[in-house]
This record gives sequence, C-alpha cells and structure tokens, in this order.
Amino acid sequence: MSMIKSTAIFGSFTMISRILGFIRDILMAAVLGAGTITDCFVVAFKLPNFFRRLFAEGAFSASFVPIFSTTLEKDGKEEAINFAEEAFSCLAITLLLFVALIEIFTPALIFVMANGFTDDDAKFALAVTLTRFTFPFILFISLVSLLAGILNSLGRFAETAAAPIILNLCLISALVFASEILETPAHTLAIAVSIAGILQVIFLFYACYKAGFRIRIKPPKLTPKVKKLLIIMWPAALGAGVVQLNLLLDMIIASYLPDASMSYLYYADRLNQLPIGVIGVALGTVLLPLLSRSIASGNEEQVIKSQNQAIEMGLFFTVPAAVAFVIVPGELIHVLFERNNFTSVATTQTSLTLAAYAFGLPAYVLAKVFVPGYFARGDTKTPLKFAIVALFVNVGLNLILMQYFAHVGLAMATAISAWVNVLMLSIGLIMRGHYRIEWPLSIRLGKYIICSIVMGVCVWQMQKYTRSLIDGNGLEQLIGLTILVVTGLGSYLIATFITKTVKKEELKALFSKR
Repeated sequence: MSMIKSTAIFGSFTMISRILGFIRDILMAAVLGAGTITDCFVVAFKLPNFFRRLFAEGAFSASFVPIFSTTLEKDGKEEAINFAEEAFSCLAITLLLFVALIEIFTPALIFVMANGFTDDDAKFALAVTLTRFTFPFILFISLVSLLAGILNSLGRFAETAAAPIILNLCLISALVFASEILETPAHTLAIAVSIAGILQVIFLFYACYKAGFRIRIKPPKLTPKVKKLLIIMWPAALGAGVVQLNLLLDMIIASYLPDASMSYLYYADRLNQLPIGVIGVALGTVLLPLLSRSIASGNEEQVIKSQNQAIEMGLFFTVPAAVAFVIVPGELIHVLFERNNFTSVATTQTSLTLAAYAFGLPAYVLAKVFVPGYFARGDTKTPLKFAIVALFVNVGLNLILMQYFAHVGLAMATAISAWVNVLMLSIGLIMRGHYRIEWPLSIRLGKYIICSIVMGVCVWQMQKYTRSLIDGNGLEQLIGLTILVVTGLGSYLIATFITKTVKKEELKALFSKR
C-alpha cells in the first residue's frame, strides 16, 4: 500500500476520532466550563498522557517498530511474534509496578506537576482524586501502543487509527448519561478514561489476532532482542521526555497563572491538535515502518523520496489550517465552545491562545516527518540533543513572554521552540546525506504559501458578511461557520488548481483502486 493511501486511511479514521473529540470538548465546555474543576481534570488527564507519550508512543514505539519491522522482514513471522510477546510481557509488568507506585504517591506527583494548586486545599485534593482515577490509563494505552506498532508494521493502519474513537465515545457517554452520578462530572470523566483504556486493549488485541498475530502473555524475560530494545529505548525516552517536559513546564507555569489559564491552553490546543493529529501523526505513524523497511533493503533514494512526499502532504493541509487559525480564531472558538459555563471572556482568551499556537502548526507536523528519519536508522540520541536545545529555548521564552502575555505567551514560546527543533532536525539529516530538498518540493511549498494567503484574504472578507450569523443562535452560528469553512476550502482548492499546485492526475491516482 502506498504512503498516500496509508496516510489517507489513518487520517480518515483519525478525523472521525477528532470530530468526536470536538463533540466531547464542546460537551465539556458546556458542563464544566473554564474554571477550577476543568483545570483539575486537565491535570488529571494530561499526567497519564504525559507518561504515555514519554514511554509508550515516544520511546517504546520509536524502538519497537524498527526492530519488529526488521525482524519480520529478515527472520519471518514466527520470530517477529515471539519478539512481540517478549516485549509485551516486559512492558506490562513494568507498567503495573509503575501505576501502583503512582497511586500511592499521587499527592507528591501533583505537588510537583501542578505546584500552583497547593495554595487551594480543595483544588489540590480534587486534582489528586481525579489523577488516581485516570492514571491506570497509562498501563492500558501503553499496551495499545505496542499492539498498534505490530499492526502498523503490517501495513494495517485502520484499526490503530480507530482505537482513539473508543476513548471519545466513552467520555461523551459519561458526559451525556452519567455526569450527575458522582460528586462532579469530572469524577465520572476520570473513571471513563481508564475504562476506555481497557476497551482499546481488547479491540487491538482482537485486531492482531485477526491479522494472524496471536500475542500470548508469558513471563517476562530479558532476551537479546529485548535488551536491544531497551538500549535503543532509553535515549528515545530521554528525547521524548524533553519534548514532554516542554508541555509539562507549560502546565506547571500555567498553574501559577490566574484560574482558567490552563483551561484556555487546553481548549486552544485541542483545536490546534486537529491537523496535527489527522495529518502529522498519520504521516509519522506510516513513515516509520516504511523508512525502516527501505533502509533495511538499502534503498536510500526511496527513503528521501518518501520524506519529501510526506512533507508535501503535510504542508498542503497544515499551512492553510495555520492561516485559518490566525485569521478567524474567535469565530471558531465562539461557535464550538461558547455556551453555558463557557463565557465570552473564555472565548477571547482561548482565541488568542489558538492564534499563537497556530504559528507553530507546520513545525509540529514537520517534526513528525523528520524524526522517523533518525529513529528508522536506530539513532535515538540525535533527536534527544535537539530536543534539549528546544527545551531551553522554550523555558527561556516562557519566563520572558508570560510576563507580558500570560498564558498566550506560553503558547507563543511553544510555537517558536517547535520551529527551532525542526530546523535542527532537518539540517542534521541534510548534513548526513540522509535527506535533500528537491526543487519540485521547493516550488510547491512556495505555491502552498501563496494559495494559503489567497484563502486567508477570502475568509477575512467573508467574515464581515457572516458576523451577524456567528453572533446569532445555534443554527445561525452553524450556518455562519459552515460558510466560512466552505469559503476557505473552496478558495484554497481553486487557487491550487489555478497555480497548478495540484494536478488532476494526482487526485485520480489518490482515489484509484490500483
């Protein structure tokens, strides 16, 4: 299956998940609003996800997928299954011990991760309780990452992309049907997070079984391949840790800012994550096993071609998305979130945060393309070094910009440090001869920018005529936002055809069965 097809499949299911995620966030904004309860749930939800990205999706996937793909390519299916079972057992027992430890010392974790909450005993206690409910999620979602790595290596991306849908359905169900059962709706949501993790494990376990990879649970054992996995994993864990530490520092600093600051960052990031999740994550997920196989077979030209193709696909979608988030952030946040407990003040502050995040949107996606170029070659140390530099840039800018722009300054710092990271990643690959920018790619990138500017002007003009609809009732708001979206998509696509950025033959190739 081609990279375009694979990315389209993964992206399509991710789009469904993101749409459900928006419904979830709209319900959260209406039920919880932007305040103390939401701040506590955001902390409780982010902490297991922080460790998931650190050990599971970050370090473990980066080391597991290349070894598994190479084993499958060279040693056959049985040896690959045996390695997967060994890794599964070691990961499961390690995480069981880790979760048990965190459940005991949750207050200490909150004290470190959200120290600003310590001034309010009730807020601190609520954060501790919610975190104890959500933290088992790290165990289940880490096992999901391993099972997803198996399926991705087999070229089966649909099941992996569909798994997050389960999480959103669980949280939506909790908000709609069970928000009044416990002390607060946040308690119900926190429990639903861990339940969703269990269901995702069952779903992907069955998907692997259907694919002919029956993973048996066996006693953990440090075999040579598992030892190799751990050796490669630790630099990747440190690298992922630095990236996640960026996000963690934002959360710690935001806990010192006025109430609702963390909520503004959360809701803005949720919208910003739509193109990152649909395009960036899809490209990174598809690219890693593809590059691993190409490198194993010695086809370096295919590696460079795949990376350039991924960059074209990524920026085709993310450049106009970034422009839209800068031009009409207020309209998007107002229609999606402003109701009940989510006030107009929250809309204004969240909109400013979204516009700041948007400047780094293409960089977030490009990082997903360049990092597999290192991981596929077993190099997890270089991205770590670059991530450390980006961390210092982020911390320095955080401390400066928060003095003038509060939570918006944190988003600005994140965007700038993302570009610093991407610049170092790309230069590193170019200097090693592992990547080169081809002239057709440069031409297309220039056209993407021009077409996106045209789109921005059209949307900016159209918002003047839709302002009364956006400020109206629910149906009028939906109509107004739809007009803006259609205007943006239509003007961008027309501009790409006029400038011959996209050709009819390429669209036919994308949708053809062959």
